[in-house]
Formats: sequence, C-alpha cells, structure tokens
Amino acid sequence: MLASAASGTRTAADPSDTSDLSEPHDPHDPPEPSVPLRPVPLSPTLAVNEALARKRGAGASVLPLGFGEAGIPIHPALVRELSAAADRGAYGPVAGSAALRTAAAGYWERRGLPTDPDLVVAGPGSKALLFGLLAALGGDVVVPAPSWVTYAAQTELAGALPIRVATPPGEGGVPNPALLADAVVRARAVGRTVRAVVLTLPDNPTGTLARPETVARVCAAARDLDLVIICDEIYRDLVHDPAREVASAARYAPERTVVTTALSKQLAAGGWRIGVARLPHGPFGRALRASLVGIGSEIWSSPPAPMQHAAAYAFREPPELVEHVARSRRLHAAVATAVADRFRDAGALVRPPEAAFYVYPDLEPLRERLRAAHGVRTGADLTALLLDRYGVGVLPGSVFGDDPAALRMRVAPSLLYGDTDARRLAALDSADPAALPWIAGALDRLSAVLADVRARDRAPSAV
Repeated sequence: MLASAASGTRTAADPSDTSDLSEPHDPHDPPEPSVPLRPVPLSPTLAVNEALARKRGAGASVLPLGFGEAGIPIHPALVRELSAAADRGAYGPVAGSAALRTAAAGYWERRGLPTDPDLVVAGPGSKALLFGLLAALGGDVVVPAPSWVTYAAQTELAGALPIRVATPPGEGGVPNPALLADAVVRARAVGRTVRAVVLTLPDNPTGTLARPETVARVCAAARDLDLVIICDEIYRDLVHDPAREVASAARYAPERTVVTTALSKQLAAGGWRIGVARLPHGPFGRALRASLVGIGSEIWSSPPAPMQHAAAYAFREPPELVEHVARSRRLHAAVATAVADRFRDAGALVRPPEAAFYVYPDLEPLRERLRAAHGVRTGADLTALLLDRYGVGVLPGSVFGDDPAALRMRVAPSLLYGDTDARRLAALDSADPAALPWIAGALDRLSAVLADVRARDRAPSAV
C-alpha cells in the first residue's frame, strides 16, 4: 500500500485513487468529458497518514511515525488572538497586513537578518509561497537529495524539472557544493534553464543541520551560477541545541536569497495555513515581490485575516510563546533521540537527530537478513512491510529523492506525544517525556517490531 503511494503509481489501495468513489453509471446519463486528466498522486506524507487512519478505523493498532506534524497543542495565547480577530472577514492586502509584515521583519532582524517589511510577503502557508516563488522564477530547480517531497513535486507542477544533487555526509538540506556546479552545467549544456536552488535549514527529512561553512560554499556556487536561493527555515527554532548557529543563506548571499518560514512547526499551527517570505533587498527583490504578489492575487487573493492577526502576535515573540517553543524543542529532542536509540539498538545506522522531530535511520547492515526473511530489496519494500504487517507508518527515503535501493526511511515520532491535549501537555511539561507510559509504550512497541523484523521468519508475528 505504502510502496505504491510512495512511488506515485496509482493502485486501488492508493489513498490518492478515488476511482471507487464514483456513482454507478446510468446509461441514460449524458456522456462524461473525455478530457485526459493530469495524474497528480497524493503527497506521500499525507498518503501514509490516510493509510494509517484506515487501519485504525478497521480496528488495527498503529504506530504513526510518518506524518510531519508537531504534535503539541496550540498555545492558549494564540487561540485568544485568533478569536479576537474572528470577525475580520474582509479581503486585505495580497502581501499581508502591515502588522504581520512588520512583525515578521522583526523576527528576522532578531536573527541577524535586517528586513524591510515592504519585502515581506505573507501567504496561506509557506507551501503556497514556495509554489508562487517557483512560478515567478520559472526554470528547473536544484533540490537536495534527499529533501522534502514538495520541492520536487511543485517544480514539476510548475512545468519544470527538479535536479537532484546529493547532500554532504551528515549535512542534510543542502546540495553538496562540490557537485552543484557540475549538475547545473550539465543541465544547461542540454538546453535546460536552471534558475534556483532550494536549501532547508535545518533539514526535513534527516533532522540534521548543515554547517555554516557548507552553507557559505553553496551560496558562493549559487552566485557563480546565477541561481536564486530559496532557503526554507521553517524548522529554524527547533534546533535541539539552542546555542548552535543556524547559518541562513541570506547572510552569505543576501542579494539572491529568499527565506521562508511559518507557524506550522515551532508553534504547531499547521492547520492554520499562514506563512511568510523574506525577499532580497534591491531591484531584484522588488521585482520578485511584484511577481509573487501578482501570482498570489490570482490564487489566494489575501491571507486569511484572523490568521494574520494571530501570526503577527506570534512573530513578535512574546515571552509566553518563547517559553512554549523552548519546551517543545526539548520534547522533540528527547523523543527523537529515544527513537534513534531504538533503531541503533536494532542494528541500524542512525545519526543523532539535531533538529525538529525527524530521525533518518539506515537499515543497510540488516539488508541480507531482511531480504532472506521478508524479501525486502528496497526502501519501499521495507516500509510497506512495516505498514502492512505491523501497522507502523514511516516513509521510504525514495519519496524524498534518495536512492530507491537504500534501506533508509524518515521516522517522525511527534504524534507519539499523546492522543489527547492533556497527554500532550504532560509531555511538554515532563523532564523525561520518553519515560511517560504512553510514549514509553510506543517506544517499546517500536523495539519489538524491529526485533521481529530482524527474525528470519516470514510468518506474521503477534507484535
């Protein structure tokens, strides 16, 4: 099931296949359109979530480790601010309110990036802003391999090609500087127009953070190649060590770097759909703003006004929200580290997570055992086994652009924090959240599943 969803191939079990939802055909009905539709599979991150929901609905016990949601309650102060603006139903400026753009500028200035509020554009989530930017820039886009599924998917939706460049060892989110120029030169030599490169600091799916010197080298290469840099910093405030430097590309190549962020991760407001983009100072940034605002005017018209009001409050970073983010950072670090330990104990190669709520284990040391016991040859084979037999939802590295044969996967343990707000708040407050009964139980189940998968036995287990 997951293997087909991850590869983009539609099958009857694919959550993106809605062919079985049609009404029975009446021969007296007028003929339906014969226009061929563009096949666009459901995003793998959403597909695995829906697959788990179906299993849970059928009474199966599941372990939800596939969906990148922050897993903590919305802070009451944000609910208060949203409620206070619930009566704002009028359209506003396409680029966002002055209050939101000023607050976002202040957010970036406190991180060493002086920002003109007039060069901030808000939208219904950073995902929509990313698509608007790709549409404005045109051309092919260099994306790290592996990287978040949406970068490549949106590039293709915009009518261009993603150019995948491997990341340096242990530094996810940035293409290897030594390989970047060669990839772009080769693409241009065959007539491709390459105009942008995407960075993720810190990274999804690996949960790692590139070093400042690596980011500087990527930026130098982008300048030499005349590439626009889109720097996705949505996880910036969730680096596990708050003293560690996050080296934004805007520091090294300010004239060509767009920075994006949102409330989805550090404040767990993914469903609110509000994001902001910081555009470069200078003529290019102003021209890009005009194009992005024009695109926004035709797609979303204006960001939702109540969300803007709450987001302006959030980006001003009042002490209660700063403390809330710090607590969530500690929770993410504790549970992600515990999950990494369970994979390491099972024999996987896994780098200690450095940011956000992701672990990226590699089961290559178990390849022969997995092949003999379960017929596993690819990452998609492995994640399909985990889902179908054990109810464990994870995503193969291949959906992020990794080698399909690699036995790497993204594990997102943030939905283990609790199935009620009371439990999630207890996890936020705990000095040792991995020891809480419901989280410890999920971790123990993960260990049991991994132990069972290692066994040379094709028969279903009672795990």
